[in-house]
Amino acid sequence: MAEIRLETLAHRYSPHGAYALKPLDMTWRSGGTYALLGPSGCGKSTMLNIISGLIHPSEGRVLFDGRDVAAFDTGRRKIAQVFQVPVIYRSMTVGQNLGFPLVCQGAPAAHRRKRVETIADRLGLGAVLNRPANALTADQKQLVSLGRGLVREDVAAILLDEPLTVIDPQQKFDLRRILKEINVEFGVTMVLVTHDQTEAMTFAEEVIVMNMGEVVQAGTPRELFEHPATRHVGSFIGAPAMNFLAAVAQDGQAMVPGTGLALPLPADVGSGSGPGPGEALTLGFRPEHLQLAGKDAALSGTVTRIWFEGLDEIIALSHPAGEIRLRAPAGTGLSPGDHAGIVPEPGRLRLYVADRLAG
Repeated sequence: MAEIRLETLAHRYSPHGAYALKPLDMTWRSGGTYALLGPSGCGKSTMLNIISGLIHPSEGRVLFDGRDVAAFDTGRRKIAQVFQVPVIYRSMTVGQNLGFPLVCQGAPAAHRRKRVETIADRLGLGAVLNRPANALTADQKQLVSLGRGLVREDVAAILLDEPLTVIDPQQKFDLRRILKEINVEFGVTMVLVTHDQTEAMTFAEEVIVMNMGEVVQAGTPRELFEHPATRHVGSFIGAPAMNFLAAVAQDGQAMVPGTGLALPLPADVGSGSGPGPGEALTLGFRPEHLQLAGKDAALSGTVTRIWFEGLDEIIALSHPAGEIRLRAPAGTGLSPGDHAGIVPEPGRLRLYVADRLAG
């Protein structure tokens, strides 16, 4: 296991091209779980490939336990990788697949057998050790890929590049649980690349949200949900996404006309006459942080859509300031065309200036 430190790390694929990965500094503690979350092309796989040694960064350093590994290939970095499509040696049995890294290390046969059996039992593969690996289900093949990393006792980190994409929802749930249990039991550093916020939020202690080559926010799932640093994070985290309504400056406050929603303007935003150029004001709030109120509430609208999510229903309301969505327990009795009042929970409004969280 290793602490991984990224120092002023950045990458361009051509000397004068745009940054595929903009300069960043970050430290991942040994034994931690991390997720790189963002849309396709945001730079998350570039970062992962730099850490693994598949790409040499054009700027900055990668340190494992304080040691610069720039000159080390993937093997010397002792990195295990699990990809979207499981890498399986089709001509081998499950046991031979699991033990192959130890064969490459020249480990004694007795040690290999014992280690393979230990890891296979932990991953629920003990009963299929002698089965051809190409006969396994998709989730079992991913467990074999994971097991090949765990079987090595010297592995510094396991990098998981969209490993759950080809697996059905229930198998995804089971595999995420196994990954978390493995992390706790073996204390191995794990980094997951994903575009799925549910995977990231349920797996990682710290989620790194990326967009257009930039790390826009890193924090715990709760921090990202409750205090999104940018509108992008508020839109990318949460289902439905955060509500955003354009605000105006008035009497030292950012106000959304016709809603009763307002927050004080920070002292460093604009001047007494309001925000300056490029300082557009927005108030944001989560659908989960709204409650239904009487029809005469300061904030109200007409129900346009309702859809169900298990025990909850999502209600979309039309308002002159924009569409507003709230999550409520199922059974509100509302229908499209009804008029409904809503009120945000105290302390849940967020002010964004030029799309970035203020204060």
